[in-house]
Amino acid sequence: MKKLFALFLTAALLSVGAATAATQTAPKSVIHVVTVAWKEGTTPEQIQAALDGAQALPAAYKGITRVWTKALKVQNTRETTVKRTHAIVMEFTDEAALKAYTDSDAQKAWYKVYLPIREQSTTHDITN
Repeated sequence: MKKLFALFLTAALLSVGAATAATQTAPKSVIHVVTVAWKEGTTPEQIQAALDGAQALPAAYKGITRVWTKALKVQNTRETTVKRTHAIVMEFTDEAALKAYTDSDAQKAWYKVYLPIREQSTTHDITN
């Protein structure tokens, strides 16, 4: 009986330790994922300018740490009427940085290039 109790106690302590370790190592950053469909007639140069503008955001806004713009796969459903072809991913330091980004000077400057050519986009924000 003592061995069984010791076994259960050890298992419980290990699971608590693992959960604590996972919580301590889970990032608090926010991943902002945008899939984009461009307006008809948008040129490759305009798209590249929008992607380059997104890449420049970490220098313009301290709450953005990383940006990815090279989409390897952008999934659409059969029912999709407007095909999304690109993805833009931004990593924010935390949820407060994401919220403060809205209407910031950096967002407004990038939107001057991005919004005129964007047909539709879908956004997902993910954190721990």
